[in-house]
Amino acid sequence: MTTHTNIQDISLDELPATIRAFLAAHTVREADAALRTFTHDPVVVDQDETFSGTEEVSDFLRNAGAEFTYTTELVSARREDATHYVVVNHIEGDFPGGVADLHYRFTLTGDLISELRIG
Repeated sequence: MTTHTNIQDISLDELPATIRAFLAAHTVREADAALRTFTHDPVVVDQDETFSGTEEVSDFLRNAGAEFTYTTELVSARREDATHYVVVNHIEGDFPGGVADLHYRFTLTGDLISELRIG
């Protein structure tokens, strides 16, 4: 496990532009725009299911949660170091449980997202 020594809460507008672009596209379910924020060999882990490579991540972005209606509110952001950020999304909708706070853990490589863990 990686230890981050410079963890700090930041405002949402202090997030790197790539993460802000991903969140904006993902919220409105624009999969192509969201996919452009990733490297050519991305990894997404959502609820212990792993999606590797552009094709699998694209399928994930197009289909994850598509069967549900929900709202998303960005509630906090944290910088762990120069390449690791965590964003908390509060979601409410018609999915099992109806309410959840999801932690989006981003790893950047250069200016793009190389890994995203959602849980």
